[in-house]
Amino acid sequence: MSLKAKLEAIVYATEAPVTLDQIVQLVKDSVVAEAMQENGPIDDAEVRSRVRAALEELVADFSGADHGVEIRQVAGGYRMSTKPEQHDMVRAFAKSLKPPIRLSLPALETLAVIAYKQPVTVPEISEIRGVDSGGVIATLLDRKLITTAGRKAVIGRPILYKTTKEFLLRFGLKDVHELPSMEEFEKLVAAQFQSDLLPAETIEAAETTDAAGTTEAADTPVDEAATETTPGDANEQAEDIAANAGDQTPEEESAEAVTIHDGERQAS
Repeated sequence: MSLKAKLEAIVYATEAPVTLDQIVQLVKDSVVAEAMQENGPIDDAEVRSRVRAALEELVADFSGADHGVEIRQVAGGYRMSTKPEQHDMVRAFAKSLKPPIRLSLPALETLAVIAYKQPVTVPEISEIRGVDSGGVIATLLDRKLITTAGRKAVIGRPILYKTTKEFLLRFGLKDVHELPSMEEFEKLVAAQFQSDLLPAETIEAAETTDAAGTTEAADTPVDEAATETTPGDANEQAEDIAANAGDQTPEEESAEAVTIHDGERQAS
């Protein structure tokens, strides 16, 4: 794909004006790779120069009379828009477009039941949803997303409902057979369940590991005999301390006192 084609796709897809710096970052790798095959490596300045030149050529191409759109510089960036001389035509077309349909969650649930179970009656829809669906049916009829399909041959002869061509248009379907199957829904739900379950299993495994480590530390025996001191041992230690103290000379005692005093002074 040529550089101009890439730039055209970028400018066409953007809603807000895209700047030259953004475009350079998007196509830099491809421009460098193409240059390596032709003449060798190029620096960032050369990449920017090539992108700017290609943009200028693209702007010139769309400025011709055989194009109904143009690439304009708006707010420091580039954006594709219709030409002013096509304003009346585009405005008339925009008025002919149908506004987007906004449906509540109950309406979507009811529409889904009708789409998969059609033709279906209101009592059958209510039984599946678990709530009364009479009011939602009126909304879907007003939006022309469903229509009547005769009456069911049972006591009371309730009205049957099915989806319409408008339903197919709104949801971009060729026919109702393009709707996802129940097996596909089950796979999606299973995949979502697994993705939600994995983090919980990871946390549980970490907690189990921590608990095992704590239990192992608690179960480690302590050699009480090594730390236990008997009265006899205490007496022997006291006698040794007293003997060592008696062997010190006055000079050593004075020196030790000075050392302790200096340490306290330094600490304070």
